[in-house]
Amino acid sequence: MADLDFFFDPVCPFAWITSRWVVEVQSLREYEVGWKFISLKKLNERQDAPWYTDEFRAYHLAGLQAHRVCDAISVTHGNEAVGALYTALGEAIHRDGRRDLVGDPVQFMREMLASADLPAEAAEHVHDDSHDDAIYASTEVALQRAGRDLGTPIITFRPGGPDEASFFGPVIGSIPRGVEATRLWDAVETLALSSSMIELKRKLDIRPRFD
Repeated sequence: MADLDFFFDPVCPFAWITSRWVVEVQSLREYEVGWKFISLKKLNERQDAPWYTDEFRAYHLAGLQAHRVCDAISVTHGNEAVGALYTALGEAIHRDGRRDLVGDPVQFMREMLASADLPAEAAEHVHDDSHDDAIYASTEVALQRAGRDLGTPIITFRPGGPDEASFFGPVIGSIPRGVEATRLWDAVETLALSSSMIELKRKLDIRPRFD
């Protein structure tokens, strides 16, 4: 059983930043992360607001296609391999600003798999919608734990334990490192495990930094 479940969509920039904070603390605290799926395409399937343009739809579909490959890797190579593939995806999409997942998903995923030392032929799963049931089931678990009308990331502390606690976020603008990372971690964990804590939020007024 993992110490923490992290639900991600590979195309979400803020989920990526939060995940790197999680990985930073993982390296300092030596705990296990379960890498889980939450699909922005599924979350927005009934979205008809003006901001949800064709560009967003295509980007979220690309996220689902990447998820399909992640699910295939999860079945054949396990959780740590999913984490490695997510790292490769995030570095390419967010840090390096690549967008060819949308235009050529198979070739893009072949590169990502090779970068993570995983079999490149798994890239063919981008078009295999048999993975969608597992991806959407994981999405539903995330929403059952943290609540509806939420996005990415969703985190569960101590999954399966008597004090399991889940929430959306934290949404952070840059990746905390070292002492700053563990200090934020301790504060967030304290808030998450508080039975009376419901929401803490403020306006988004900074651009995300991926370095």
